Amino acid sequence: MSIRHGLLALLDQGPRYGYQLRTEFEARTGATWPLNVGQVYTTLGRLERDGLVAPHGEDAEGHVYYAATDQGREELRHWFDTPVPRTNPPRDELAIKLAMAVTVPGVDVEAVVQGQRRHSMKALQDYTRLKGQALTAEGEGRSDLAWLLVLEQLIFQTEAEIRWLDHCEVRIAQYRPTPEPAPPPAPPAPAAPAAETPRARRRVRF
Repeated sequence: MSIRHGLLALLDQGPRYGYQLRTEFEARTGATWPLNVGQVYTTLGRLERDGLVAPHGEDAEGHVYYAATDQGREELRHWFDTPVPRTNPPRDELAIKLAMAVTVPGVDVEAVVQGQRRHSMKALQDYTRLKGQALTAEGEGRSDLAWLLVLEQLIFQTEAEIRWLDHCEVRIAQYRPTPEPAPPPAPPAPAAPAAETPRARRRVRF
């Protein structure tokens, strides 16, 4: 996530100080990626170092306002015009976990998949409920639209994750060793012939 460009987009709309930037950023993203004030001011320092923002006075309480420079606006336009690259995908903890689980002896990989699916299904239900609330409030402002877009991205992402987990379960089953068939039961041993009694032997004598 580009906090740098997110803050720059807010400053493009007018001067703001750190706490205002934090509040507006979280309002537009539904606090999906919460920021702390220290993180905001660290990013502002880097933006100022790179000539993308500049101090723009103080208020009566001593809050330092920042504003986007011409170079910052040009950087922001370039960010909006450039597709997000997929050449270096971000690390996905779930994919790494399953990749390790299938190679570590003693790990019940199917249990890992099922546990994650239950968690993802719960998250999907929560996101769907929040989307319903966002749709009810839709039309109150562009911030509501921004939050709705973020929610729908989370819903699509979670749905894709659940489909991938289903696929993983099928793939893992394909690699499960096939149990060897049990050997056929041994034929019953032949019964021993009954021994002749002396009386029976005398009957056949001539």
